[in-house]
Amino acid sequence: MRAMIMAAGVGSRLMPLTAEIPKPMVPVANRPLMENILEVLARHGITEIIANLHCHGQVIKGHFGDGSRFGVNLLYSEEEELLGTAGGVKRCQWFLDDTFVVMSGDALTDVNLTELVEAHKRNGALATIALRPMEEVEHYGVVITGENGLIQSFQEKPKRHEALSNLVNTGIYVFEPEIFDYIPEEQFYDFGRQVFPHLVRVNAPFYGHAIARYWCDVGDIEAYRQAHRDVLEGRVEYAVRGQLLKGTLGVTSILIGEGAELGRGVSMRGCVVIGPGCRIGDGAVLEDAVIWGDTVVGKRATVTKSVIASRCHIGSGCVVGPGAVIGSGYNLHDRAVISEGTRLMPAR
Repeated sequence: MRAMIMAAGVGSRLMPLTAEIPKPMVPVANRPLMENILEVLARHGITEIIANLHCHGQVIKGHFGDGSRFGVNLLYSEEEELLGTAGGVKRCQWFLDDTFVVMSGDALTDVNLTELVEAHKRNGALATIALRPMEEVEHYGVVITGENGLIQSFQEKPKRHEALSNLVNTGIYVFEPEIFDYIPEEQFYDFGRQVFPHLVRVNAPFYGHAIARYWCDVGDIEAYRQAHRDVLEGRVEYAVRGQLLKGTLGVTSILIGEGAELGRGVSMRGCVVIGPGCRIGDGAVLEDAVIWGDTVVGKRATVTKSVIASRCHIGSGCVVGPGAVIGSGYNLHDRAVISEGTRLMPAR
């Protein structure tokens, strides 16, 4: 069985984190997010994989190569111009010649693909969407199904009181090759806006299957920070990279990357991730902070509910306020104050 990873997106909602790297390469718990997708596929015996590339595609190719380090055979489909979710898959029709899986390269999940594929085949489906029950449906595409799982309609980000279902589209699909009959050649075409509504209109065997395992769309900064909390608290099957420390009563979870150095009297509270090669100065205070590799946080600096990318220098006595995001290579002079919600683009 084969699979395709959707890895061509720009990741604008994660800016400035995606200014230099594509969204699938954004680290979660000190590992590129797409590593988890490859591991999920391999865990369920799917090792022949193709990924589409566009924005910063060379970064993905440079890290994953042919996939052999991850126990898979990985090919690439490079899109000079974005073709959309369905258009990108159509371009790989030559490779996807039997039942196949499509997964987003920027999602965090431990989905049971074996169970999903079995449900797809049991239903005799042309297409199957993995659905996840969610409370905050206003952030997602909602899917309405009949009792037998046959998809009846969709709602795009409805208000919670107007939602006809609590099942949302995870971007994890199983298709038969006949799906290509519904996608035109070499043009921008989208599953959610074009292919799926058409399948409903023609009464195609198009099913939804609710999954019980973890799934998070790491689409914006708050979801990115939540993904770290979920990983460190063990809510998802995910291999972290570094030393994981648990505080008393479960109120603190700390991940310290390889080669990171902590000074005297460093205070850490909540969910804190320190990337490899970081240096944290004496008396620094970190609370619910995600810090990428090779970043320096100066003495007595305070970082609260923020994300700091790689190779940054946060001067002594700096205050980085809640919701701030600092792009790679940024230098803050001593005692600088970064106000709540500020986003600083990478240094050029």
